[in-house]
Amino acid sequence: MPAQRKQNSQRSKKHAAKTRGAKVKQLTPGEWFEKLVAVQARLRAPGGCPWDREQTHHSLRTYLLEEAYEVLEALDTGNDAKFAEEMGDLLLQIVFHSQIAREQGRFGVADVIREIHDKMIRRHPHVFGEVRAKDSAEVLRNWEQIKAEERRASKGHGEGRETQTEAPSLLDGVSRALPATLEGFQLTRKASRIGFDWDNADGVIDKIREETAELEIALNDKDKQRWEEEMGDLLFAAVNLARFLHVDPEIALKKANAKFSRRFRAMEAMARKSGREFKDLQRGEMEALWVATKNREGKSEINELAKARK
Repeated sequence: MPAQRKQNSQRSKKHAAKTRGAKVKQLTPGEWFEKLVAVQARLRAPGGCPWDREQTHHSLRTYLLEEAYEVLEALDTGNDAKFAEEMGDLLLQIVFHSQIAREQGRFGVADVIREIHDKMIRRHPHVFGEVRAKDSAEVLRNWEQIKAEERRASKGHGEGRETQTEAPSLLDGVSRALPATLEGFQLTRKASRIGFDWDNADGVIDKIREETAELEIALNDKDKQRWEEEMGDLLFAAVNLARFLHVDPEIALKKANAKFSRRFRAMEAMARKSGREFKDLQRGEMEALWVATKNREGKSEINELAKARK
């Protein structure tokens, strides 16, 4: 009899799970969004979560950046469930900031959605209006022109007072709060859209060689301020090359960081396997392990390609 009850209970749980699943599928994206907004409002309300109630726009900045990078990491894994989860975490940050602003009587999440909705309509006149764009390059030129007109209009309505005394620039709109690589990427991309660009990648590579030579000269002067300046010029040239090659420098560097970390950990493991710690090896032994690790990765990639072709 107990076994029968257990079996019936399991059937009931499966039926309930299916019913819940059916209900989940019936909810629209808008309904789910409203539920999420309600959850965050409850967490911030009196009697809600102490941690959530303590947060401010300023304290949440780190999480906003972290979640954005975690979305990129999940994207590279090819794991759709993880990708969806991380995008949910990023969406929560938007909802969180909007809830704080609503409590202060400034704006709410509906204003955030309306702003981006109207902006996408406004900046795509070739889709929603009468304008025609023959290719993506023309779309981007139109986009920048519309943005410039929006900035002029916003200043005319009293916004952007901190830059009102400055003459308008094609570089307006690039946030100084961006990571340095992304800021350089955005600056050079804006300049390139009006034709201020290299004819080919060779020109940028020559510029990198030029900046490298200038850094070498600066190193002989023992002037650390000049080292910093020349190092900055070299990095800026490298970012410009990435932009020219249609490579996001921030993502490229993140991948290079991950590759170095992976290889370094592999070297440590190889050293331990031989009964020693990596930090105790001689420089030559370290270099040998680095080469061995690179070769092993190369063979692994070749094997993966061979499997994919079968």
